[in-house]
Amino acid sequence: VQLQASGGGLVQAGDSLRLSCAASGRTFTFSRYAMGWFRQAPGKEREFVAAISWTGGRRAYNEDSVKGRFTISRDYAKNTVYLQMNSLQPEDTAVYYCAADREGSDYAPFEPNRYDYWGQGTQVTVSS
Repeated sequence: VQLQASGGGLVQAGDSLRLSCAASGRTFTFSRYAMGWFRQAPGKEREFVAAISWTGGRRAYNEDSVKGRFTISRDYAKNTVYLQMNSLQPEDTAVYYCAADREGSDYAPFEPNRYDYWGQGTQVTVSS
């Protein structure tokens, strides 16, 4: 299973970015996996950002940090999950990781230890 994250970059405060995570694998069925985004800033622990259930019917966000600015979505035809990030702030600077969880229920998990596969990360840098 491969999770390829992309879309990061250097932006200014107030700008937007859309991250993508393309999933692939001979035995990987995208529609059976909940997908999540996490981030890790230098010197800090990995932090939950957002998740979407395998049906797409449930979403979860780290309300303390994203405060309605971020939106997670998924495209089953493209085996891709997205993270739309608006009103970016310097504190959003981090490496963003996508992850996949073989979840048996319609749940959007925020716990990193539930996830089975992780991507390599994409850097997001927000300047003030």
